Parts: sequence; structure tokens; C-alpha cells
Amino acid sequence: MNYPLSQKYNTPELMAKIMGPNPIKLEEELLTDCNLPQGSVVCDLGSGQGLTSVFLAKEYGFKVYAADLWSNPEENRKFFSQMGLTDEQIIPVKADATDLPFEQEFFDAVISTDSYNYFGRDAAYLDAKLLPFVKKNGYVYIAVPGMKKDCHDDLPAELLLSWTPEQLEYMHDTTYWADLVSRCKGAEVISVTEMESNDEVWADWLKQDNEYAVGDRKTMEAGGGKYLNFIKIVLKKR
Repeated sequence: MNYPLSQKYNTPELMAKIMGPNPIKLEEELLTDCNLPQGSVVCDLGSGQGLTSVFLAKEYGFKVYAADLWSNPEENRKFFSQMGLTDEQIIPVKADATDLPFEQEFFDAVISTDSYNYFGRDAAYLDAKLLPFVKKNGYVYIAVPGMKKDCHDDLPAELLLSWTPEQLEYMHDTTYWADLVSRCKGAEVISVTEMESNDEVWADWLKQDNEYAVGDRKTMEAGGGKYLNFIKIVLKKR
């Protein structure tokens, strides 16, 4: 697909901030049919170094809470300021996804790009830990790395060049995710679909020189990408 919004962020300085396959392109595809108006209050859950949060604030006009457990809020605040954003537009928050520090029904939407699979694989998570912070009729948008077909019982050798079986346990297919989110009582499942953004977002990531990208090259250069995909999940709170 085309990524007209993401292309604005395709600079060496900004791409150096990504922590996996290009999250900006993933987020643009994730929000293709998004009807949230400008000014909506959203949580960028698992925001990392804040690049996706900047994208949400600048391109969609959302008020963004950049929530992440492992990044430094002050470093992110400096980055946001450098990108021309104020605290009225974007707020960095150090937060555990399983213990969010917000008021009930605070967000119009929660958006999670390439992180939900680390904390959301418990079937009780949505009802108990996330949906209480979303307004009635609000949305949850999720993009997760996945597999074309679950193969944990017979993992391909290519995948094991870069990742252990324990690390691969975070990756599953659309059937797995559809079953998991369908157990949620507090939200309607709008869609669980395979995304187009796989080869291109991986290519952007593998160009980076950090140790994790270098490690991932082993699998992808051996053809391991044929087993992988990204999955889009959209939920609407009842």
C-alpha cells in the first residue's frame, strides 16, 4: 500500500528511533478506516521512544498520552518539543500496561502498535485492564507481529536463526487473536485481519544498525519472512 503520511518521517534521524519493523507505516495502515475526529484523546500504549505518538498528534490532530514502561518520559518530552509539539498536544507517561494510571473512561481510543502481544495475551486483559479506561463507544486499535499460521509445534529453522522458542511464543496467527479477543465481554470485535505491511516495514527495520535489527537479519535473509505477518485488530467498546 501507499504511505503518504509515513513518508514524511522517513529520515535517518527518525528511523533510528524505531524499535522494530517500521511502526509509522504499521500505524498508518492500522488507522486507514479510523473515524476519530481531531481532538480525540488517545493513548499510544507501548509508545517506545515516542515516534508513533508524534505521528498521531501531528497527522491526526489527536491529544496523545504516550504511555510506555521502558522509555524515559523526560527524554520523550524533549523529543516531542523538538518536533514542535506542546504538552497540550502530547504527554509522555511512564506506565505499566497492566496497571494504567488514568481515570476511568478517559480515552476516546487506545492505539497499540507492535507491543500489545507482550502484555495482552491474557484473555482477561481487555475487560479487566484496558477497557475500563476507554469511553463507551470508544475504540481499541491494535497492530501485532504474527505468523501466517501458528507453527509452534514445529518451528521452522529459519525463525530460530534470530529468535528462541520463548521469544516466538509472542507471535501467533489471526485465528489465535480472533479467538482471544472474541472472549472479551466489554467490546465488539470489528475486525481481525492480516495487514499488507509486512515486507516493507521489515525492510525499513533491517536497514538499521542497532544490534536487534542486525540479529533479525539472520532470519529474514534466510527467507523467514514467508512465515510472518502483521495483524490488525479493531474493537469498539460496548
